[in-house]
Amino acid sequence: MQTLAEMAVEVLRCADGRAKTALSHRHAAAWFAARASGQPLPIGRASPPDFPARPAKPDLLPPRDVPRRRPGSAQGRIALLHAVAHIELNAVDLHWDILARFTDQPMPLGFYDDWVKAADEESRHFNLISDRLEALGSHYGALAAHAGMWKAAEDTVADLKGRLAVVPMVLEARGLDVTPGMIEVFSRAGDSETRAALEVIYAEEVGHVAYGSKWFNWLCGREGLDPKEAFHDLVRLYFHGGLKPPFNEEKRAEAGLPPDFYWPLVEAQAPRD
Repeated sequence: MQTLAEMAVEVLRCADGRAKTALSHRHAAAWFAARASGQPLPIGRASPPDFPARPAKPDLLPPRDVPRRRPGSAQGRIALLHAVAHIELNAVDLHWDILARFTDQPMPLGFYDDWVKAADEESRHFNLISDRLEALGSHYGALAAHAGMWKAAEDTVADLKGRLAVVPMVLEARGLDVTPGMIEVFSRAGDSETRAALEVIYAEEVGHVAYGSKWFNWLCGREGLDPKEAFHDLVRLYFHGGLKPPFNEEKRAEAGLPPDFYWPLVEAQAPRD
């Protein structure tokens, strides 16, 4: 019987996006079937790779070198979807990595339930967007992609609170800010299928940010820390450049992120005219 940590490492070591997400779905189903039976799988211990396996394509470039395309054109919308697919594939690995990386810290079973569920949903998101790319005559890997998507994981490799602060509570929360605009782009283009896929992603990402907030607050409570102060300290330590408004305050609040968590971290402090 595989442990959860071993399952997570197997996903991380799988390079192909479609194969990775199929494996992710299979392991998530096994985890939840065992939970439903009242005999949860052992968490175990494993050694996750420093960097997850990736397909030969896309080429990974520094952010400044990734070509920018305007979403008003069909090619621009394909480029936007390709970027989303890349984010979702990285999210699959980020959520399995948190399950394998921090097994030295005792956590309630609910912690593992939440991140297995998030990984399962991110796998569906990758496939939804890959399906849309293929329907539009492209595919994941056809364009260059952002090389820095794993940096948050590298920076927080030994800090569970830091990982929760930066990945779900900053990066995924940013998704709540920008996804409504993407939905509008595809609505204006008359692409109802892509709009529907993005609406699924938007609804489920609220839950992923909420998992981050819930477990970050839980850890702070266990350690006697003020969550807001700890969040500010960790984001300043691990996330460079400050946060950028506008913020989707309604969805952030729904996910357990009050404004006094993120507004003090707005890019500071750039001089105003």
